[in-house]
Amino acid sequence: MVRTPLTPLERERGRFLGVLLRQARGERSMADVAAGAGISAETLRKIETGRAPTPAFFTLAALATTLGLRLDDIAARCAAVTVVPEEEVSRDKAA
Repeated sequence: MVRTPLTPLERERGRFLGVLLRQARGERSMADVAAGAGISAETLRKIETGRAPTPAFFTLAALATTLGLRLDDIAARCAAVTVVPEEEVSRDKAA
């Protein structure tokens, strides 16, 4: 199965999701939160850094539960991201 490349907006929303999760994690260790969600610390690291901008629903649901977040709040906040940094738009045009 070939996956359609993500748009700059989708990547920016993924980056925002990572920031949101990182802020919710606070002082807790990445390993503790990942274990609580039943995922690897590397998977959490990729999500938090935006390298995995579209995590699976059940991964996000597990993280939300572990971090005390509501899925509808996460969805609304990520959907509100409508601006893509100019450097990302320029990079996509060059590709």
